[in-house]
Amino acid sequence: MNVFKSKRTVKKYIQKLNASPNKLFPLLCPTMEYKWIQPWKCEMIFSQSGYAEDNCVFRTDFPRDIEPETWIVSQYEKDKTIQFIRFNSSIIIRHNIILIDNGNGTTDAIVEQIITGLNEKGNKYVEGYTDEAYFEEISTLEKMLNYYLEKGEMLKIME
Repeated sequence: MNVFKSKRTVKKYIQKLNASPNKLFPLLCPTMEYKWIQPWKCEMIFSQSGYAEDNCVFRTDFPRDIEPETWIVSQYEKDKTIQFIRFNSSIIIRHNIILIDNGNGTTDAIVEQIITGLNEKGNKYVEGYTDEAYFEEISTLEKMLNYYLEKGEMLKIME
């Protein structure tokens, strides 16, 4: 009998953001991300407010993803933390963002992803998702967010 053995990787990065948590937190929302993430596109499935909230559900489908993903907001503490569970038929990702107020108008955002393969296709994704790829993605989001906070407009990374 061939028993599937899941693979897992944990990635963590601390973003240095130039705003207080109360200014940042509302931007960590699938609806608000249209203002500062290029490219961003999602389909809101359920939200009573139209914005991120506890148990909000939305979908994304990006070319770099293994398959389209469904996201659920699984933890929501205003101005402190937001957690998403992202999944498709091959992987599940617990995506945590914890905001640490530095008391000087800046915030450290601890961004952690725990990625688990659900089948062989997912395991291949887990094996191929390098620390360098994660850091590139998360540091690019850090640049985009800081640019938006400073300029009030989206950083154009592609035309």
